[in-house]
Amino acid sequence: ASYIPHLPEAPGPSTSSPSKHHRAHRSGGARDERYRSDIHTEAVQAALAKHKEEKMAPPMPTKRRSAFVQSPMDACTPPDTSSASEDEGSLRRKAALSAVLAQSLQSPDYWINRSVQSSSTSSSASSTLSHGEPKSQPQPQPQPAASLLADVLAHTRIGKSTCVRVCWFIVLTVTARGICPGVPVSSRVSTKIQQLLNTLKRPKRPPLILWFPDPNTPKPEGRQIIPVKGEPLGVVSNWPPALQAALARWGATQAKSPALTALDITGKPLYTLTYGKLWSRSLKLAYTLLNKLGTKSEPVLQTGDRVALVYPNSDPGMFWVAFYGCLLAEVIPVPIEVPLSRQDAGSQQIGFLLGSCGVSLALTSEVCLKGLPKTPNGEIIQFKGWPRMKWVVTDTKYLTKPSKDWQPHIPTANTDTAYIEYKATKEGTVMGVAVSKISMLTHCQALTQACNYCEGETLVNVLDCKKDMGLWHGVLTSVMNRIHTITVPYAVMKACPISWVQRVHIHKARVALVKCRDLHWAMMAHKEQKDTNLSSIRMLIVADGANPWSVSSCDAFLNVFQSNGLKPEVICPCATSAEALTVAIRRPGARGAPLPARAILSMGGLSHGVIRVNTEDKNSALTVQDVGHIMPGALMCIVKPDGPPQLCKTDEIGEIVINSRAGGTMYYGLPGLTKNTFEVIPVNQAGAPIGEIPFSRTGLLGFVGPGSLVFVVGKNEGLLIVSGRRHNADDLVATALAVEPVKTVYRGRIAVFSVTVFYDERIVIVAEQRPDASEEDSFQWMSRVLQAIDSIHQVGLYCLALVPANTLPKTPLGGIHICETKQNFLEGNLHPCNILLCPHTCVTNLPKPRQKQPVDVGPASMLVGNLVAGKRIAQATGRELGMVEDQDLIRKFLSDALQWRAQSDPDHVLYVLLNGVAVCTATCAQLHKRAEKITATFIRERRSYTGDNVVLLYPPGIDLIAAFYGCLYAGVVPVTVRPPHPQNLAATLPTVRMIIDVSKASCILTTQPLMRILRSREAAASVNVKTWPTIIDTDDLPRKRPPNIYKPPTAEMLAYLDFSVSTTGMLTGVKMSHAAISTLCRSIKLQCELYSSRQVAICLDPYCGLGFVLWCLSSVYSGHQSILIPPLELESSLPLWLSTLSQYKIRDTFCSYSVMELCTKGLGTQTEILKARGLNLSCVRSCVVIAEERPRLALTQSFSKLFKDIGLSSRAVSTAFGSRVNLAIGMQGTAGPDPSTVYVDMKSLRHDRVRLVERGAPQSLPLMESGTILPGVRVIIVNPETRGPLGDSHLGEIWVHSPHSASGYYTIYGEESLQADHFNTRLSFGEPQTLWARTGYLGFIKRTELLDASGDRHDALFVVGSLDETLELRGLRYHPIDIETSVSRAHRSIAESAVFTWTNLLVVVAELGGSEQEALDLVPLVTNVVLEEHHLIVGVVVIVDPGVIPINSRGEKQRMHLRDSFLADQLDPIYVAYNM
Repeated sequence: ASYIPHLPEAPGPSTSSPSKHHRAHRSGGARDERYRSDIHTEAVQAALAKHKEEKMAPPMPTKRRSAFVQSPMDACTPPDTSSASEDEGSLRRKAALSAVLAQSLQSPDYWINRSVQSSSTSSSASSTLSHGEPKSQPQPQPQPAASLLADVLAHTRIGKSTCVRVCWFIVLTVTARGICPGVPVSSRVSTKIQQLLNTLKRPKRPPLILWFPDPNTPKPEGRQIIPVKGEPLGVVSNWPPALQAALARWGATQAKSPALTALDITGKPLYTLTYGKLWSRSLKLAYTLLNKLGTKSEPVLQTGDRVALVYPNSDPGMFWVAFYGCLLAEVIPVPIEVPLSRQDAGSQQIGFLLGSCGVSLALTSEVCLKGLPKTPNGEIIQFKGWPRMKWVVTDTKYLTKPSKDWQPHIPTANTDTAYIEYKATKEGTVMGVAVSKISMLTHCQALTQACNYCEGETLVNVLDCKKDMGLWHGVLTSVMNRIHTITVPYAVMKACPISWVQRVHIHKARVALVKCRDLHWAMMAHKEQKDTNLSSIRMLIVADGANPWSVSSCDAFLNVFQSNGLKPEVICPCATSAEALTVAIRRPGARGAPLPARAILSMGGLSHGVIRVNTEDKNSALTVQDVGHIMPGALMCIVKPDGPPQLCKTDEIGEIVINSRAGGTMYYGLPGLTKNTFEVIPVNQAGAPIGEIPFSRTGLLGFVGPGSLVFVVGKNEGLLIVSGRRHNADDLVATALAVEPVKTVYRGRIAVFSVTVFYDERIVIVAEQRPDASEEDSFQWMSRVLQAIDSIHQVGLYCLALVPANTLPKTPLGGIHICETKQNFLEGNLHPCNILLCPHTCVTNLPKPRQKQPVDVGPASMLVGNLVAGKRIAQATGRELGMVEDQDLIRKFLSDALQWRAQSDPDHVLYVLLNGVAVCTATCAQLHKRAEKITATFIRERRSYTGDNVVLLYPPGIDLIAAFYGCLYAGVVPVTVRPPHPQNLAATLPTVRMIIDVSKASCILTTQPLMRILRSREAAASVNVKTWPTIIDTDDLPRKRPPNIYKPPTAEMLAYLDFSVSTTGMLTGVKMSHAAISTLCRSIKLQCELYSSRQVAICLDPYCGLGFVLWCLSSVYSGHQSILIPPLELESSLPLWLSTLSQYKIRDTFCSYSVMELCTKGLGTQTEILKARGLNLSCVRSCVVIAEERPRLALTQSFSKLFKDIGLSSRAVSTAFGSRVNLAIGMQGTAGPDPSTVYVDMKSLRHDRVRLVERGAPQSLPLMESGTILPGVRVIIVNPETRGPLGDSHLGEIWVHSPHSASGYYTIYGEESLQADHFNTRLSFGEPQTLWARTGYLGFIKRTELLDASGDRHDALFVVGSLDETLELRGLRYHPIDIETSVSRAHRSIAESAVFTWTNLLVVVAELGGSEQEALDLVPLVTNVVLEEHHLIVGVVVIVDPGVIPINSRGEKQRMHLRDSFLADQLDPIYVAYNM
């Protein structure tokens, strides 16, 4: 590859630019101009201009005002104290020519289409209908019932303080068809979703080519690299035998010569330490350490012990004395940062370093010790993760003068460790690199030779003197050569960025040691310095010159200061690494000689690890400067960064490895890691080692250019490997900083890292937002960064987050602590104030959507195929109902059964109602008499005729049961309806009204209080109270009996109507005949062995389904006593249900999931108190949850575990299953085997296949059997499309054949297409004569090893979910509950979640249980978990308050209702994120 020479010519008229720039920006904070990168400015502008033409703008997130948690600035670290914000890391990047390109960035021409913001908030913009078809006709006004739906939502749960779900009315929802012609979707939400869809339509990144190498990928073509040798290390006669010997020599012969000048905060010299003083103080410290800390017999320190040096940056003198004191005492110094608080970012990792190095003693200064955090009794606190430390103050007044005869032992340099320098890895671990005495000495010699240091020179050092270049040049090599070092601490640089330039001028320094940041800052503050002269400098060493964007800082600095005498050839970038120390440094050129060439590389090539000169697209080019030649006496190779250390080709990027006597020797105390880093033997293409000598890995990525010049393009720790391509974190930061950050980003503080999501690395950018940045500016900046990075680096960003200023964890010098930031992001502790996720754009490795194959094979062939494969047809049967006994004949009609009981056993108590304090009972005779009186009321009122429908509006209780039998006696058809909630009429009354209208009721039976409510003024606000049917109050009943009791002519006649709202929001009424209810009661009686002497406790709502049957019908049929507990009573007395079970020694109880959840959440922590009150549940044999859904295994298991302490058997809890077409299909009886649990593979389930796996297998889903199939019931699993029976390894619709199925829908509200075939349908093949009812639920049947009552193997029915609720995404079938389970696990603050789809976008609604500042943390976590576990990309994440997700009386989520409210913009969400 050839390199294009690129000389740093002056870019345009630069003289006036900086000052103009400053004037323009005075108000906005001239300081912020320091945090800018111009490295990619032109490229960024070109990229944004291109996007502007495409007019693509992502929708802005919706945010509740209170969710703007801007950190109050005063509560945070003030901007300019000790370790505020700008730092090494974040500021190196500003490395840039901002002055020059300022004007081009100043223009207020925003690249993104401005209209986005206006359309995103207006509600009139285009909207989408429920199926995304364009709207043509004007929206009809929704009818009152529909408009009320919105309100139903808002109050769906009571209990203001708890977020436990108790629900007392059916949420009625109407889908977008049916009652209201389209949800009012002309809302903000729909506009934004449409905008999101439009954005997602644009071409994505090309999908990943997984299996075949892309033919266009550039490949290395050069020959294998030959190791590069440095110049030989010269032999000088008077080199000292050890570094301490050099100090001893200067201390004796040049005592007055200055060694170190330290500056105060204003930049004025504070003190100068001479070589004499440095020697005498170090001697005192060495003597004190060895002789004064312990006793003669038990000294605290032995030779070779490790000692921590804890000194602030601003006190270099104390540090120098401590460092040389340790060398003279032959103990090993371990310089570390000053810990500022117990929870310092990375404090634990420093603790790991101290532990691995075995440090137990820390040296510090008095001032520093005073500043350390203390416990109340004045001791220094135990820092997180640190070993126990003894602190020693090293100020001169505490040191002892050595006795006359004491001399330090100064051995010739050997391989013992001299000092340990800390280094942080990409993962955040801090390790200690040990440098031996001989390495330290050789390194000083090599630096002296490379930099041509002379005795008595002056050096200005701006770097941290505890480590790296600041230590090697400014503390060690300087003493070796008797150099005068002027140290400029970081605090001085922040207050006066040009102070180092002034020091060079004043002291006529020959060498300056800086970073790009210091060049950049000095240039920004230049106009105050007219008379500065830099002609004395012979070497301006740029410590981070290995950074790809150091070029622009060097060029810009030279451009500004050339007029002040700065010579172009003195700029010397260098490359360093903690392991190999100095790797390469550019030697100063001859005066007037041409400057070294630059490499202008293609970023595309770099991402594939090859070197290609960029010719075509200058916007994606990276200009790299060399870092000179390798160090004297060293040998260098380039090897592949991952896998075995194979030598690279000449045009390939690899990791630089070095063999040198002047490098680190090991990671102290970590032999395993040492071997992989310090003992690498490179191999050739064939895999054979190239020699015996070990090399050390430097962590630098680069290549060797012409003339053996070394070029570095990045570091291993900043490497992000996305889809097999490599990107450098620093390059991405530079691009982000070139996107006009001044308005948005606080002090240029940007962190870039990658997280692994769905089998690939995903890039995350986190920046601190300026306190005064507006919402729109921030969002616009984020959108632009996306576009710029996409265009320049050809890589998609996964997530961009802005956090309040000063909130990211800091490194000791104020930089961003990347690993802690990443940790916070993954744990949901980052608390962003703005976030933008782009999974649609950057996740390109999803499997292809499944194409549904046309079914050419008929159901018969499938059946035969199953039989041939040895699979059973999936069907199961309950036991026989058996012969009808005499007394069962009487019970053909329930009304007859009650009369018979009233005559044969009048005083037998059938019902006990626990209503708060009071206990009401009803005997057979009392119930019969009350029912007769209600019949007499009908006759008196003459309002109803045989066969009319009558609404029963009662609170749960005995009145409801009596009214039901009164209706049967009168020959009218009862319809039980949950009464409206008096505190919440607006939400609950419309539901009541709707059922009354739909059922065409001729009158309403109710109590006086409810009658008053129905006619009240409050009710009139919600419904038309003038059109109620006749309301009959049954509180004062007539005394006389009816002349006769109605007897139905046939058992097939309608007994009652059962109205219920499905989870998809449909109101359905099913017709129950007399025959069906008596068979159902008989089936339950046989299954549960119910007879007169038994007691059961029921804590259910008595208005529909199996709850109504158990509450009102079962006792009258079987004669057992039912103890009734209205679930609403648990609100005032939570333990009521459990204490009833204990008090009455109940063996069988029935409850709902809502009740179980209430007890689990409310009483789970109080089992000890309950035990102390004498509560004992050991009597409970079966506790059956009545449900029409998949069993909630997690809830039933936690209920069993929590109440195990008060005697509840682990085998007691089980689930029943019923549906609209058949109210009871499965229920755990007394005789059947325990319910079994299986683990199925979720991936197979999405393909409608059932594959059993072991417990704990990845992607496994535990499912519990839904009770034993009831007597007289047959169940078969059917393919819902072909209607053919399926084998037991398939998921299909559950069809049921049973004498107690409902006889049909009375009416269907909202979904007219549900015809009668739900009740009387036939298989397309197999048993064409049998009539089946379709439950609408998907499930499967598995034959278990257990035996049933008759001794046969037991067939277990497993319900997976409702067919209407399933989501068809990417050609697969998903069940919302599975996605919701994953979402709820994603973060501790997610109280509950619900999912639905809208125009093929997956929408996740999560209830936030924590504080609002956590709201935005949930967005990436929810997106990650759904992508990882379900291979789906979430389109919209909605964060809402607890209790917003509506649930029905059975505790089931009403997802469609939620969807309608979301689209109608009625949720008042905390935050809505539209994922790109």
